Amino acid sequence: MQNIVLSTINTYSMIKNNDKILVALSGGPDSMALLHVLDSLKDKLNVKIGAAHLNHLLRGEDAKNDEKICENFCNERNIEFHAIRVDIDEMAKSKGISHEMAGREARYNFFQELMNKCGYTKVAIAHNLNDQAETVLMRMMRGSGIEGLVGIKPVRDEIFIRPLIETSRKEIEKYCEDSNLKPAIDKTNFENIYARNKVRLELIPYIEEHFNKDIIKTLNRMSRVINEDNDFVEDFSKKIFKKYCYKKQDRVIIYKDAFSEHKSIVSRVLRMAIMQVKGNLYNIESGHINDIIKLYNHNTGKTLMLPEGIRVDNVYKDIHIYVCNTKQKDNTNFNLKLNIDEKIYCDELSKYITLKSIYNKKDFKMENNNMIKYFDLDKIKGDISIRYRKNGDKFSMLGMKGSKKIKDIFIDFKIPREERDFIPLICFDNEISWIVGFRVSEKFKIDRNTKNILRISIER
Repeated sequence: MQNIVLSTINTYSMIKNNDKILVALSGGPDSMALLHVLDSLKDKLNVKIGAAHLNHLLRGEDAKNDEKICENFCNERNIEFHAIRVDIDEMAKSKGISHEMAGREARYNFFQELMNKCGYTKVAIAHNLNDQAETVLMRMMRGSGIEGLVGIKPVRDEIFIRPLIETSRKEIEKYCEDSNLKPAIDKTNFENIYARNKVRLELIPYIEEHFNKDIIKTLNRMSRVINEDNDFVEDFSKKIFKKYCYKKQDRVIIYKDAFSEHKSIVSRVLRMAIMQVKGNLYNIESGHINDIIKLYNHNTGKTLMLPEGIRVDNVYKDIHIYVCNTKQKDNTNFNLKLNIDEKIYCDELSKYITLKSIYNKKDFKMENNNMIKYFDLDKIKGDISIRYRKNGDKFSMLGMKGSKKIKDIFIDFKIPREERDFIPLICFDNEISWIVGFRVSEKFKIDRNTKNILRISIER
């Protein structure tokens, strides 16, 4: 089995010289065999080995026994051992997720913590040839697309490696027997209460007996072929994402031009956007992706809610994806008085606001900057302040006759609805003189009769 593992490591460039590898150790046959074989190969590979065990506190004495088996195994071989206990049942309830998802989140948090603290560069996980076949078959029955049929990737993010991915369960069991390993046995693996167990214990044996005795290898071969095609499409999709998408504060914005690409590319771009916002794709299904595409085909202003508080907005055909904050910030209390020839820091905007008087307009040059504007100082009679919009606000824009509702101006500027309440407005005696970042007022403009000037700048 060592030769198979070495071949797999080399084929997928899993390990480099001086890597420090953390083995995810459950105590079962797969992870015990993986730890044993990597420990046997550590000098040949020029790596250091450690092991991490997470006790889920779900199986009572059996779970305690598994932890003890792992600890003893590592101590006997002088392998660095790390263990943690997490109440997965409580975690799942508090987060409203399944035990499986809670366990996965706890494990990967544990791995990340150990990588940061102990200098591990890789995490080795004991998925094998049979696990791959079961995963592909289950996803096939769910109607997964090409990405799903790739199955379990041998290497993910250049960190998570699966050296047993080309080793069968029978080969692992024989290795444990030949090496006199005494792994823990999880009784639930033999109970037909989970979908995966039914696939493992009933469906695959039935297919082997009646249709294809090599179905495990066949499914693995299929997944490798699909993976090659998937890599090509994925690389192209990343280029499209980079071209048409950008991150703005709490959201990813997908420009409408992205939707002119082939639907398969658009679907991947949308998944990439959700991944950036959410951090994972749990509970995101192909139906949700199709719903976003349908949303794009509707008129502006339409909204879609996805699982776990992900909101999608159609903003003039651009698609905004972000986590919806149900506790909306109150914009009504922000109203800050400003003084001429003063620089203050505005906590609300996290910016500095500077007002400077200029009494000889011939001695200065106006800067062309959306965040610096100039006004006729002698036309300003009352207080100067900065605030957000209020109901009924009107604005007389430079070059416009008469005034127009701020709401309508924001629509004309195509400012997303959820941003409109938080666009700063500079006011002179409560009359809007500058929609910050956009336009200034006709009433306070500089003209040929201007003698004295007020310069206002807003900057970080």
